Amino acid sequence: MTKVLTDARSIRIKGRSFLAVVLSPDLPLDQWLERLDDLAARSAGFFLDRPVVLDVSELSIKKAELKQLIDDLAARKVRIMGIEGARPSQLTPEMPPAMKGGKPASDVEVTAQEPETEAEAEVAAVVSPAPQRQEAPQVRAIPQSLTIDEPVRSGQSIIFPEGDITIVGSVASGAEVIAGGSIHIYGTLRGRAMAGSIGNSNARIFCRRLEAELIAIDGIYKMAEDMDSSLRGHAVQLSLEGETIMADILF
Repeated sequence: MTKVLTDARSIRIKGRSFLAVVLSPDLPLDQWLERLDDLAARSAGFFLDRPVVLDVSELSIKKAELKQLIDDLAARKVRIMGIEGARPSQLTPEMPPAMKGGKPASDVEVTAQEPETEAEAEVAAVVSPAPQRQEAPQVRAIPQSLTIDEPVRSGQSIIFPEGDITIVGSVASGAEVIAGGSIHIYGTLRGRAMAGSIGNSNARIFCRRLEAELIAIDGIYKMAEDMDSSLRGHAVQLSLEGETIMADILF
């Protein structure tokens, strides 16, 4: 006998993942905050409506210092959704919750057989179907590249942590492209491009014409005024060596 586990009072629970910015402060904190202010001043709206995780795993600070850091970030309109690497004794109930286990998206995902009825679909996140003895789980490869066949307009955000992004067109000022892998732009890069966003130091940025507001690879960034003026207007390849962004003019 099949028993329906949902009724009109059921609550639908869904799983969903979001790409969060991870801030990893270093000491002394006042100097780090100054550099953060510099980034925010030169890239307006960078933290606006963006989920942010505070990673303090490499900091030796006391509870009061951690609370002050969170307050200092809040004053800068940087809202922390969670804290990673903090000891339980450092956290208080009014602080953001502790987080752990953050990692890049996997290359494959195992999915169970799709439910056939709406009632089954609503409980699928809670009740796992019994495994079939002679059927292997379905394995679906996650796409490792994303192609956008049009320009990226101001205010748009293209985020693809699973791999490379290719833009067939330009990226306007005020737009941003964030990739877990490399970024290829067959047009002018006027906005922000952040490659290797989940910890890939081998990621690169390619564009036919460099006019960027900000570029970043594996968390190392440069603003427009920090770039060599001789690179602007050229087709370039950007890569990371240690903690230095290297640029090669292609033609």
